[in-house]
Amino acid sequence: MWRRAATAALSLGAGAGAVAISTSDDPAATLKICTHLPPRLLRDSATAATIALDYTWSLWGLESGTPAWQSAKHHAHLRSANRLQELCFRNGGIYIKLGQHIAQLEYVVPEEYVQTMRESMLKRCPVSSYEQVRGVFAKDLGESPETFFAEFDPVPIASASLAQVHAARTRDGQKVAVKVQHDHLSDTGVVDIATVDLLVNALHYIFPTFDYRWLVDEVRESAPKELDFLNEAKNSEKCLENFRRLSPHMAGSIYAPKVYWNLSTSRILTMEFIDAKEVTDVHGIKAIGVHPVDVSNLVSRTFAEMIFKHGFVHCDPHAANMMVRPMPQDSGKFFGWKRPQLVLLDHGLYKELDYTTRISYASLWKALVFADAKAIKENSIKLGAGEDLHALFAGVLTMRPWQRVIDPSPDHLVLDGKNTDFAELQNYASLYFPEISELLRRLPRVILLMLKTNDCLRAVNHALVGGTSMESFMIIGRVSSEAVLDDKRMNRRSFLNNLMIWLEEVLLEARFLSFKLLLCFMQLRKLLPG
Repeated sequence: MWRRAATAALSLGAGAGAVAISTSDDPAATLKICTHLPPRLLRDSATAATIALDYTWSLWGLESGTPAWQSAKHHAHLRSANRLQELCFRNGGIYIKLGQHIAQLEYVVPEEYVQTMRESMLKRCPVSSYEQVRGVFAKDLGESPETFFAEFDPVPIASASLAQVHAARTRDGQKVAVKVQHDHLSDTGVVDIATVDLLVNALHYIFPTFDYRWLVDEVRESAPKELDFLNEAKNSEKCLENFRRLSPHMAGSIYAPKVYWNLSTSRILTMEFIDAKEVTDVHGIKAIGVHPVDVSNLVSRTFAEMIFKHGFVHCDPHAANMMVRPMPQDSGKFFGWKRPQLVLLDHGLYKELDYTTRISYASLWKALVFADAKAIKENSIKLGAGEDLHALFAGVLTMRPWQRVIDPSPDHLVLDGKNTDFAELQNYASLYFPEISELLRRLPRVILLMLKTNDCLRAVNHALVGGTSMESFMIIGRVSSEAVLDDKRMNRRSFLNNLMIWLEEVLLEARFLSFKLLLCFMQLRKLLPG
């Protein structure tokens, strides 16, 4: 009976595939999709079933919360994370992008998954052969790379989940970086999203507290945009225009590579070649005369301006997507150090914050920096956390437990990167895992992307200064406060209201002055012996 059922299912699947291919506008592409779907679906199903059985078997008969239960769960997390990692690499493409998302969701998914993905997902990306690269050029531009470039290195200088980058030289002698999409993605993207959706929904059905369907929704929405390199090019130009228009005081400190539009398509992006250091290369940054603390402050200010003032945010600021060089044509130095310029790469994933959300988010961060419990609750509720989860939302944003969040000391949000801090955060996330899942379900997806951005920036600052610095929070507090004050000026124009806004500015400056004095005292104390 089972053999007949399997034969019937196989015949039905083959028949459906044949009909789909014969009636498709692009039979070759449909054939590829039908070819890719079964093995991916089989691997996904096997992985989901194995993970589910592992957790069920490992925790069977153990009392929740006991040392034996904790140990069994930890080892099940590790095994399952490795299985998921292997699935991502075998399927490639969007699966690797999903793994990179997981790697950046610190304290949102179990720590074992974060560490497993973080150690591999940015380093073991697939590499397309040069013949595949030539195939993309032939389809998109009609000729091979040698037709358009005087030089084109067939060996990529970098590879990511969706594309790889080749060094080249244009016919007029300009050195460029050519980003070429992995050829199979246009054929497998839709299949990948569907199969990932199936995997996550199956795990949620088995484990109701495991609800990361929002992550699949985000990948489904963002993947087509990230696969369109012309959209990425437009984002990079809009980003720079926003700094020129809305943040002119720091426009010179931000750069994005120039786009060669005549040599770019939706799958090929030709850009100016940038010679700079990766943002977390502390030794390299010092070697070019730039102080890592200055880089950390510039990164914090750049994204604070994007989030709280521009409302147009680069949502993938991991280390490989940011570079640093000394400010061009700048002879000025501060205590012997050159001023840094931040070069932003990979502009495929941007999110727009509508005005109301932007101001509520700015108000929330202002409240967090100044430990204003009432305003934290009020703005957390506005953003969807609810009265019952506002304290947890504050904790996820700051990586601090509630009592530290509302501590009035100026350095209450600072993480020094020590193991005690790390262990405290791991415990906090483990205790409130079901509540965190519920919080993520409630929050708007754009805020979930802000959480991811926040985690990326925290990791970069940790690499640069060994934790989060008080200076970073001063910058966040100042820029968020400026955004809130701008909103008040726009909406309240009477003399009395203008006077109240002016008094609020004076009080803010006084508070920031006290912060600066405390920071100077802390730095001086570090220099003193003993």
